[in-house]
Amino acid sequence: MSAPREDDIDALLRRSLDAIPDAGFSDRLMQRLPPRRRASAWPLAIGLALGALTCCISLFATALWRTGWYDWLHGKLSACAVVMLLAMMGMSLLALGWTLAEAEDH
Repeated sequence: MSAPREDDIDALLRRSLDAIPDAGFSDRLMQRLPPRRRASAWPLAIGLALGALTCCISLFATALWRTGWYDWLHGKLSACAVVMLLAMMGMSLLALGWTLAEAEDH
């Protein structure tokens, strides 16, 4: 909601700062800065794997999970199987949304 206001402020600052001569200081400074390091993907992968493992371990104790898997593997589309599949689809969509939101930041 504040993005248009920030864009206006940014444009105003850019117009007013263009008039300040720096004798190439900014260009020399930008050349001396080290390149930006890429974020490693392994912490995210380990976190996703541990989260999925913890979720599975906690759900294996419930009858809904066992019944859903049993029914789905035997070709029955029971309420337990539908709930289990919808939960997995929802978690996948949440992970996708989170990934896309993180990708916009970079």
